[in-house]
This record gives sequence, C-alpha cells and structure tokens, in this order.
Amino acid sequence: MVHNTILIVDDDRVIREMLRSGIQLAGYQCFVAEGASTALDQMARHNIDVVVADIRMPEMSGIELGRLIKSRYAADVIIMTGYVDDFNYEDIVEQGASDFIQKPFRIAEFVARLKRVLSERASRQELKKALGDLKINLDKFRRAMEGIVQAMSVAVEIRDPYTAGHQQRVADLACAVAAEMGMTEDDVYGLRMASVIHDLGKIAVPAGILAKPGRLSDLEYELIKNHVKAGYDILRQIEFPWPLADIILQHHERIDGSGYPQGLQGSDILLPARILAVADVFETIASHRPYRPSLGLQHAIDELQKNSGKLYDSEVVASLLKLVEEGRFSELVQS
Repeated sequence: MVHNTILIVDDDRVIREMLRSGIQLAGYQCFVAEGASTALDQMARHNIDVVVADIRMPEMSGIELGRLIKSRYAADVIIMTGYVDDFNYEDIVEQGASDFIQKPFRIAEFVARLKRVLSERASRQELKKALGDLKINLDKFRRAMEGIVQAMSVAVEIRDPYTAGHQQRVADLACAVAAEMGMTEDDVYGLRMASVIHDLGKIAVPAGILAKPGRLSDLEYELIKNHVKAGYDILRQIEFPWPLADIILQHHERIDGSGYPQGLQGSDILLPARILAVADVFETIASHRPYRPSLGLQHAIDELQKNSGKLYDSEVVASLLKLVEEGRFSELVQS
C-alpha cells in the first residue's frame, strides 16, 4: 500500500517533531525541513503530496515557499501561523494554499484538516484520470467518425470522379473562413465534417447526369438539386455532435430565400451552412466541370462581390475575400 507523503517546514524544531509524530501515527510518511532551502531539497528527492509550511521563517516566508513549490510541483500546500491578526484565510487560499491552520492547534485537529486536504487531492486525481480516459475515448470516437466520413467522401468521388477533390477543397476553404470569423475550434471541426461530405446525396443521382458534358435539362437539374435532401436523409438518423445533416440540407439555401430545398432566408440558415454555401460556390466557379472549363479565380470573386448580402452572407463573403487577397487560397483552387 502506498502511503501519502507529507513535508513539514518550520524553523521551530519542537513543532516539527510534534507534527511528524502525529502524522506518522496517522499512517502517513513524513519528512521535515527547517527552512526553504532544505524544503526544496526534500521536494527534489521525494514525491511529496502535501507541504505544511509556517508563514514566518528566516530564509523565505511560507507563502513565498508555497508559491514556488506550486510553480514546480503538483503538491498541495497547507499554511500555518500563530500571527492570525496579520493574515486571513481568504488571502492565504488566494495565494494557492489548500488550507490555513492557526497556531496553537491540537494534533487531532491538524490531522483531521490534513485528511480533508488529502481526500480532496485524491478526488481531483480521480477526476483528472477520468477526464484523461474520456479524452482517449473521445479521440478514438473522433478517429472512427473521421474514417466513416472520409469513406462517405470517397464514395461520392467514385460516383462523380469529375469533381474529385472538390469536397476536400471546399472543406479547406470553409474552415479557413470559419476560423477567420472567430468560430470555436470545435465548431470549425464540425463544419469540416459536414463540408467533406456535403455532396453525399449525389450517390442518389444517376451517374450519366453527374458526368453529362452538355447543359442539363430542367428534369436533370431537379434531380441534381435533390442531392441535398438525399444527403440529409442518409445522415439525419446518425447522432453526430454537430448538425451535419442540417448543414448539408441547407448549403444551397440563399440569403434572399431563392435557394433550395426549403427557401430559407437570412439567419434562418445555419451559419455553418452559409459558410459552406460561399465556399462551395467559390470553388465550383474556379474549378473545371464536365460541362465547362474553369471560369477562373476572378470570375469567382466577381460572383461573390456581386451577390454579397443578396445570395450570400456578406460577412462570410468579406472573410473569404480577405483571405483570397492575402493569397491564402491560391493553392486550393483549380485554375
């Protein structure tokens, strides 16, 4: 059985020995030090759980020593003093101490306070371990989720090879814009998950239509438009941490309500969907398609500037164009 280890720091030998005796009788291992130098040497040599330090000592005050120890080690610190008129509990705790004990004290009271600090310490360590285990499980979940999403993305590109890489480039654009707009890291991550499979529903569209080199008929265009609903239907029963299905469903909606499939307007459209919409349009115009060659970067810029605030969220457009002006997207767009 591993016992907790306590370090007593006090320039009064009688108090040091009294506390050491009581601590050892309580079942704990105990070391003593008469001042800061000896205490720091003991900290370097032993795995100390709790340091109990007097405030007024020749080399360094107990509060200063406690701050120094807390900056270097994971030990808890208990401060003790007989000069209670010069100090108060709140100030001592604000300095990082776990408790403040007034001299003189009964050894039974001291041990009870020590046990409380050790119990709280054990609880923190258990919580830290639980959080560590949770992070490991979340990392495993994220890797598994990324694998599933990536498999979906590959399935779309197999179905529609002419747009291979389109979803990934759109994801890069969308996430760069989202970060520029100050979205949280977690929300940006969710947007990436949605972006890399935003055309998932195209697996429900006949391959001949996807690869058709000429202009689409009205019926063919309606079939193409249905891909957002098809993607939504595939994902809506899966409980992702982010609204991936809704983002995909809304990425062809437009600010003025002229988009599809629901004709949503303005802020009724999720912000991630508004970002994805702008990134999708920008990349699509600047890239080659079966029915036309690339229209070029400038054409994509002109489209966003012309319809900013009408079809596309003006803040999103401004953020994307800012990044374009800085040359941060040139390697992501096919010319």
